[in-house]
Amino acid sequence: MKLIVAGQDAATPGEFAELALGFGVDAELFLGSETETAEQRRIRLDAARDILRDLDPPAAHFASALMRTAERRRAQIWKAAA
Repeated sequence: MKLIVAGQDAATPGEFAELALGFGVDAELFLGSETETAEQRRIRLDAARDILRDLDPPAAHFASALMRTAERRRAQIWKAAA
């Protein structure tokens, strides 16, 4: 399935968001990674919260949704592992 926005192909979800919403958000900053340590996660989330304050409302809403999705995904993984 191809994702096409305004006549342009989006290869990744990040590109799709940038084309559809008109701004780029560093998804990794708000999603994190499976290999980050607790300390790295704390630092990343502190930086993400600071950046959220500076984003315009649509970008902040999108970034907040990414953070919530990542937290739900982590909780599901922890429950499945238990």
